[in-house]
Amino acid sequence: MATQKKALGKGLGSMIPDKRPATAKIDKKEAIDDNSEKIVFLKTNDVEPDREQPRKFFDQDAILELADSIKQNGILQPLLVVKADGYYKIISGERRWRAAKEAKLKEVPTRVMNHLSDEEIARIQLIENIQREDLNPIEEAIAYKSLIDRFKMTQDKLAETVSKSRTAITNSMRLLNLNEKVQEMVVEEKLSTGHARALLAIKDQEKQYNAAQRVFDEHMSVRETEKMVKKLINEKDEVKPVKNEDDERLNIIYHDMEEKLKQTMGTKVSIHQKSKDAGKIEIEYYNMDELDRIMSLLQSIQTNI
Repeated sequence: MATQKKALGKGLGSMIPDKRPATAKIDKKEAIDDNSEKIVFLKTNDVEPDREQPRKFFDQDAILELADSIKQNGILQPLLVVKADGYYKIISGERRWRAAKEAKLKEVPTRVMNHLSDEEIARIQLIENIQREDLNPIEEAIAYKSLIDRFKMTQDKLAETVSKSRTAITNSMRLLNLNEKVQEMVVEEKLSTGHARALLAIKDQEKQYNAAQRVFDEHMSVRETEKMVKKLINEKDEVKPVKNEDDERLNIIYHDMEEKLKQTMGTKVSIHQKSKDAGKIEIEYYNMDELDRIMSLLQSIQTNI
């Protein structure tokens, strides 16, 4: 049985009251007056997304399905936009706009909301996405942090705005302390928020990422993840053996190899010894052009072998 979503307190509804039925289809010939804002049709190419919009990831298959629906039924709810420098910036409705473009619509129904402040726009975007459950946990956390940083909001005030508990806001924002690669795993739904919160207890970023990979590879439950994390935290550091002359000699050899590889690759190269006869080589790059250069170099070496 479907459950009704909880209304979001003093959020979107109180800012923009909507007198029309939710399923009312907009007729291009009509001009519906609603809260002193009229429905106007703008050229699709004159409308653009807001770079500050909290939602960054869109399911392309879902966009195509919505495009098919729009071809049959039109856009049932207008986009909210604000006039910017030479274009109209989307406040709400980027998914509908993307689908409209896929459907080859030349015009989209909009409500131009120029009376809204930047803070009100940011609140509307966040509240709508939360209400529709469109944000992944990392996007939601970033959006909370952005509102707090940009508008000097307290967590209590933010919690009241989005009808969440202060604890929920705090727990959400804690996810931003995760290793960036672990955050990506959450975005890609390789890890749940329960897994992610358990991994937060591992402060070492590299160990945290390695643990996250293990969770994913071994299909661990949240409870199993918590047990693994507890075990990792409680493990005592192994006593490192005193280096002998052979170890010192190997260190010199590895250092010399690193220097030669740095000269060949044109970037920082590190050799990490795991055992007497095994280890790994790390090659660093700082932008995509440099990565392409390194790949071309490696391919040329392989071709000459």
